[in-house]
Amino acid sequence: MKIPVTLKHKPVIVSENYENIDGRKAYHTDAKGLSLGLAQWNDRGKVDISAKVWRYTGEKWSRQSEELPMHRVLDLSILICRTMQYFQEAYRYPKLYDSAHTTIDRVGLQGDAMTVAVCTENPMIDEDIRLFSQTLSDDGEMIGERLRVLGQMLKDMGYA
Repeated sequence: MKIPVTLKHKPVIVSENYENIDGRKAYHTDAKGLSLGLAQWNDRGKVDISAKVWRYTGEKWSRQSEELPMHRVLDLSILICRTMQYFQEAYRYPKLYDSAHTTIDRVGLQGDAMTVAVCTENPMIDEDIRLFSQTLSDDGEMIGERLRVLGQMLKDMGYA
């Protein structure tokens, strides 16, 4: 299925078969494509590029399609990696976290830092963190494959 090119996001680079590799939902997803292109929120004279996940309901392109600035996609990748790193050692805590020290890390970016922390505002955190950890474990092979590919690409580009 071809990604639309007549909408506000202007695709430049596309992956139009994303539904075949969408994690656990592969072949059974409404996420049909990914694109990198000109952001839909561009103002005259100011151009941003963004990444977009294109969703198709079976009848029309969905309003739930997500468009993210490229730096946010990378920030999410950093958050994912730091979270996975944390859960490699979380078994040491009876609740999978230290309730007295819920900040996991501060990752330096742009002269400040992204705080990575356990969300203790969640009233169900003790149950939810166990479910999260189990799902992370269940999906480990699938996520690991993507991280290995990303790691090799970063190495090839001179970033590792």
